[in-house]
Amino acid sequence: MKRPHWFDFTLPLAVIVVQVWGSAGAQNAQVHPGDPNSRIPLDALGFSLLAAGPVGLLVRRTRPVVALCVAAVATCVYVGAGYSYGPVFASPIIALFNAVQTGHRRAAWSVAGAVYLFFVCYTTWLVPAHQGWLHQASIGAIILVVLTAAEMARARREERAERERVGEEEARRQASEERLTMAQELHDVLGHSISLIHVQASTALHLIDEHPEQARTALATIKQASKDGLTEMRSVLGVLRDGAPRSPTAGLDQLDELVARAGPDVTMETAGDPRPLPPGVERAAYRIIQESLTNVTKHAPGARATVTITYGAEELSVRVADGGSTGPGALADENGGNGIPGMRERAAALGGSLTAHALPAGFLVEALLPIPPVAGDEPSEDTE
Repeated sequence: MKRPHWFDFTLPLAVIVVQVWGSAGAQNAQVHPGDPNSRIPLDALGFSLLAAGPVGLLVRRTRPVVALCVAAVATCVYVGAGYSYGPVFASPIIALFNAVQTGHRRAAWSVAGAVYLFFVCYTTWLVPAHQGWLHQASIGAIILVVLTAAEMARARREERAERERVGEEEARRQASEERLTMAQELHDVLGHSISLIHVQASTALHLIDEHPEQARTALATIKQASKDGLTEMRSVLGVLRDGAPRSPTAGLDQLDELVARAGPDVTMETAGDPRPLPPGVERAAYRIIQESLTNVTKHAPGARATVTITYGAEELSVRVADGGSTGPGALADENGGNGIPGMRERAAALGGSLTAHALPAGFLVEALLPIPPVAGDEPSEDTE
């Protein structure tokens, strides 16, 4: 969490107050005139050293190693000059913790080692009452506790940052997948509608002089196809609005409308026991049928086509077969598109398969999509 800028000045000021006020109080129990082991009373130099360490904390964000060195040197000079022990160690502890947190671990451990060596030498040879190994071990333990706490805090912060980074990458990946899904949905919607409009417009132009009533029927089909295409496109683009569903809404419940738009030469059959299916399976089945009927409109106009939906125990079969056309398709002169590869990708994304091949008369598209088994039909383990 990012701290406010005023905290950069408040913390050093608070540490100055604690070190000066606490050290002034601590010297009452450590300054004994005439005692060779007495600490010396605070003077201008002592107060300056007490303030120097906290002042160095002002640059702890931009120059953490400089802040650590200033605090460590000021503390060592203060103790080496003979002033009383007390909260003077607050500033180097904060600076040491900050250096580890900001990634300057080598400098932190090096300065900590140098401070420890200073205290070992000072308490062993430079004070009248020499201290033993237990005192030196206590100093080392305190320094290690500070460093360990800093390392643990740094590790937790890095772990939290890594989780946030992974979460952001996952969100970007999901957003990218949603954009690809919407692009594919738009391709299918527009491809189907425009192909149908193209074919019907060609039919209307061909019949408008000799058979105006049939041309009127083709124009009515164009009107309805354009209206339905716009409605479905708005539905797909609706996922961009706040609070809208995060997936397009095409499903098997709209198949009747799709088949009706395709014309009287298309029939639909259902086998098995219909049941609710996962939205992804319904959407894939709908788009596969839509793209297959679009291909019939493009390449075999007027051909009779049959759409067969079979609900199996663990898979949904989608079959679209047409009987072929006696004349060239209205869009036969166009290059092949991505219709069949796109359908195959939809099926494969769900763990299914799709085959598309020519028949002796016509064309067949068949997809097998895995679906959850019927409740009560799951295989059970035999007990011995």
